[in-house]
Amino acid sequence: MGFLENINYGDEMNLINMCILVFLSRIVDVSLGTIRTTIVVKGRNIVGSAIGFIEVTVWFIVVEQVLGMTDNNIYIILSYALGFSAGTYIGGKLTKILFKTKLGVQVITSNNSTSMVKCLRDNEFAVSVINVNNRFKSKKYMLFMEIDSNRLDLLRKIIKKYDSKAFMVVNETMFVQNGYFGLNK
Repeated sequence: MGFLENINYGDEMNLINMCILVFLSRIVDVSLGTIRTTIVVKGRNIVGSAIGFIEVTVWFIVVEQVLGMTDNNIYIILSYALGFSAGTYIGGKLTKILFKTKLGVQVITSNNSTSMVKCLRDNEFAVSVINVNNRFKSKKYMLFMEIDSNRLDLLRKIIKKYDSKAFMVVNETMFVQNGYFGLNK
């Protein structure tokens, strides 16, 4: 057993329980940190502060327990690191579920945009089209859209189908007022 050979069964169970506690606690506090960051970026500082309070309280309790253990630190370190990794992943997933965002999308295409625009509109995307001039004086079209973030993959597939070389810029939208937005899927 090497590392655990001088530990009796009770100590081994305490170590396993501590590893589980550290792992799960790190998932909670790192997930809260990810959500807090998203909330603060969206301008909801008071809610973000409250979540930060809970996040740091959980973190402090875990660190206090970890620092109290003198033996078998490698297992605690691994539990801590794995909990952080899992918390980062879970926090990212929760953020996508909890916070539906609007995205501003601009697409520059050289293809005749009529068929692409028709397909986008048939799929309930609200599209504005303008003719643009470029350095080489070739015909280009710019498509403007505001979409829900969960529809980005579909939009990208449609754009790629009609123009695999289209230039696309996507930004998170902070504020939208008025306008038509198609489906809110």
